Amino acid sequence: MTAQAVMNDSFVGQKKTPFVQKILVMLGMISLMGGSITGTMTFLNLGFTDTFYIDWATNFLTALVTVIPLGFMMMALLTKGAEVLLPKVTEKVRDVLVGVSMALIMESGMAFISAYNHVGLDNQHEFVNAWMDGVLGALPVALVLMISISLTIKPKVEKFLKS
Repeated sequence: MTAQAVMNDSFVGQKKTPFVQKILVMLGMISLMGGSITGTMTFLNLGFTDTFYIDWATNFLTALVTVIPLGFMMMALLTKGAEVLLPKVTEKVRDVLVGVSMALIMESGMAFISAYNHVGLDNQHEFVNAWMDGVLGALPVALVLMISISLTIKPKVEKFLKS
């Protein structure tokens, strides 16, 4: 058998991953990351109140339609940019750099949404304080999530989504 015939035979048994499964995996990742970060920020801005879950859901759903789609585009751009700008750096180091950058970008956007939903823009000083409380308070959560995901889950998810 030729090498081409062996390669063709090996691809015959492989099936494409159903689109629905790809969507479910992405929704799981979004829920884990976005839910954890917006939940932390909601708690930091308001505490655990009677309306905590409604406030958290509002922040999460707003982030879901604004910040998170932009975050996926930014992650793709940062990953490609890191490959181009840092070709001699190992993939793991690039993934950590992308993870830290994404944590800061995503967290800033989610903190903006959280501060806007809870404080509004009328009092800029109070808005900036709420934004900073959200960013600094949720930073440990975001860094742990993004670095962990960049090093462990992201490569597997990228491979899964390409299948």
